[in-house]
Amino acid sequence: GTQALLRLMRMQRQRDAARGLGTQGFISGYRGSPLGMVDQAVWKAGPKFAEQGIRFLPAINEELAATAVLGTQRVEADLQRTCDGVFALWYGKGPGVDRAGDALKHGHAYGASPQGGVLMVAGDDHGCVSSSMPHQSEQAFQSWHAPVLAPGSVAELLSFGLYGWALSRYSGAWVGLCALSEVVESGATVNLDAVLAEAAGWADAATVSARTGFVPPSGGLHNRWPDLPSLQIEQRAHAKLDAVRAFARINPIDRDIVAAPQATVGILTVGKAHFDLLEVLRRLDIPLAALAEAGVRLRKIGLSFPLEPTGIDTFVHGLDEVLVIEEKGPVVEAQLRALLYNAPAGRRPVIVGKTDAHGAPLVSALGELRPSRLIELPAGWLARHRPALAR
Repeated sequence: GTQALLRLMRMQRQRDAARGLGTQGFISGYRGSPLGMVDQAVWKAGPKFAEQGIRFLPAINEELAATAVLGTQRVEADLQRTCDGVFALWYGKGPGVDRAGDALKHGHAYGASPQGGVLMVAGDDHGCVSSSMPHQSEQAFQSWHAPVLAPGSVAELLSFGLYGWALSRYSGAWVGLCALSEVVESGATVNLDAVLAEAAGWADAATVSARTGFVPPSGGLHNRWPDLPSLQIEQRAHAKLDAVRAFARINPIDRDIVAAPQATVGILTVGKAHFDLLEVLRRLDIPLAALAEAGVRLRKIGLSFPLEPTGIDTFVHGLDEVLVIEEKGPVVEAQLRALLYNAPAGRRPVIVGKTDAHGAPLVSALGELRPSRLIELPAGWLARHRPALAR
């Protein structure tokens, strides 16, 4: 996983060069498990990163790293610049997100540059394996009106990272990327050609705006200097989320895994919890084709905040109940309820997740979700709704 984050920098540089953009990369953060080996990996690579136009700045603490990242987004406006823009990656473990909150929040409010972009990589330790307490960063990002991506595998660290920079460039937002310990500290073989092919299919900014009709407020959404205190900063923060929704509508990172047009119940998974569910289904000997045949819809959420509403509307159409499976707090579940609260009949299913329809505990918000902890819940839920899937 750590290697994936560093390869991500090289892949973005190569993608930009192929499009004729002379960008450079910038990495800064503070070591801490599960991201404790980022600096070691860069130093081990020697001069290779610098030779490829990627600068690493090991910071004294997380907030100084965030402040340095903010500076990179002002390069585009500098008449003496030596590159077209700087794409940046800030990293820190979960408590570091809290510590650097003021700097990250201000950086996001001031904005990313159109040919730069910022990823805020949060090393979240849901199981308190190497931290002072369990941690989840999504609520912090959400409170700053910053979008959040939830990769569930090493391959998705790459594809979601490239997506995050594209999203940042379009919306002007700094984009949160949750790197769970179980993902970033794991290893996997990744088909890089498939990752790059997926990225090549994303519509550009002009196409997104043309197809959605999105128009930014006067002055735009990106970094500018000077940016004096005003209510316009708050206005831009909300408009950035509108831009994020527009980008995600045309370039969805969410996936319909089982479409099942005739379905009356559905499951919504988020990030790593999706792969936990797939392992549960494997152990239960329930193939995806059996879900489709039984009328059970399955959708995987990649953009955990803000939810893209048109995809959600299509997913819930005709469903009587939706089970949301996500680790820790109900980030997606709460948004789903808010989106559907005033929806018409036929598009307002019962939503269960952290609690069932009667308020009793269901999907645990404590620790990590593992297949062995999760297996009884979907097995029982499927058996109640589809007896043919009882195991």
